[in-house]
Amino acid sequence: MKSRLTILLLLLAVCISSAQMRKWTLEECVTYAVENNLTIKQFELDLENARLDESDAIGALIPDLNGSTTISSNTGLSFNPATNEPTTNTILNVSANLTSNLVLFDGLRNFKRIQRAKLNGIANQYRVDDIKDDIRLNVANAYLQVLSNKEQLKTFRAQLAVTEQDLKRTKELVESGVSPRGDLLEIEATAANQEQQVVNGESLVLISTISLAQLLQITDYENFDIAEESFAIPISDILSNSAKVIFDKALGFRNDIKFSESNVELSEKDLEIAKGARYPTLVGFFNYNTRYSDQNNIFGSFFDQLYIFDGISYGAQLNVPIFNGWSTRNNVKRAKISVDISKVQLEQQKLELETNINQAYVDVTSFFKAYEAAEKTLEARRLAYDYARERFNVGLMNAFDFSQAQSRVDNAEADVIRTKYDYIFRLKILEFYFGIPISLN
Repeated sequence: MKSRLTILLLLLAVCISSAQMRKWTLEECVTYAVENNLTIKQFELDLENARLDESDAIGALIPDLNGSTTISSNTGLSFNPATNEPTTNTILNVSANLTSNLVLFDGLRNFKRIQRAKLNGIANQYRVDDIKDDIRLNVANAYLQVLSNKEQLKTFRAQLAVTEQDLKRTKELVESGVSPRGDLLEIEATAANQEQQVVNGESLVLISTISLAQLLQITDYENFDIAEESFAIPISDILSNSAKVIFDKALGFRNDIKFSESNVELSEKDLEIAKGARYPTLVGFFNYNTRYSDQNNIFGSFFDQLYIFDGISYGAQLNVPIFNGWSTRNNVKRAKISVDISKVQLEQQKLELETNINQAYVDVTSFFKAYEAAEKTLEARRLAYDYARERFNVGLMNAFDFSQAQSRVDNAEADVIRTKYDYIFRLKILEFYFGIPISLN
């Protein structure tokens, strides 16, 4: 029994450890952020409100029905409801009303409000989707930053390991009198500097990981980490399309553009609603009422009186706008201005999109060239470092010049890592404008 309990506890500990050591991929991070981001949840609630507006607009086409009842007691001088004569008796009165109204015509504004509510729901959905697009890009950028910092940290640690080997060998040479003590001091300084780089690199990894976790609304920073994978430069033929082709395609599916287009339709519908106020309004009404008084006993009981004294009225009321202080005219003018504003905003949104795509297109080309140049520089620096190392080992180069050669290699490796992830992120932005989902595969 004890052995079984021990095994169960070990299995539970393994499960808990596995859950804590979960490594998040980019796709998992993006999906989790979209599903749990507080800003998205807020705008999704706004979307629910927009859908309720449609229900309100439909309800305005349905007759309303309201009932009321009044119970009163009069003490002192009053009029008998049966004889209409003054009396000082206490009188109990009960009255009830049932009223219904229906808008028969209001310049078709109610129908247009239904159309507007539907458009508003669509516009809010585009807004939510646009926010999701922004979050996807932000998460991808933060994720790639963590990858970049981790790869940089690996490079720092590898460089420190090589320097520690050089330091050990230099100590032996100094102790044997082959190399001057100054060489040892120079190598020790290089090692100390690289140790500081490792510390700084660890801090950057931690800070960037926390930033990514915050984007995901995750507070357990200690148990959050991303997948330990090394990503090569992705293969993409996105540059086979011109910036104009990418822009034309983006116009068809980008949620920010669709949101701006929906705002134009909304403002045009608001203009139609404002113009509807120029027309007469026709409202039909129906009223049922009845009453009871304890002074009307000659007419029978409570229910008998309710039946005898009930009455019905119905009809229609026509309101014709003649003059209202120019409010209708000014409201129409304001609605026209809103239409123009929304159209300008749409064109501005298109212009910004075209500018961003052109910039992204240029960035992909330039950052790839920068990455290629950095790799060539690193290759040359490594060859120079290998040559310097050979000279240093045989005493033909002092420790200072050798450390400078190593420093140039370190800087070249850092440039390769930086330009690599800069290029990957710019490539993903351009692909995203083309409708390709964010992925590092």
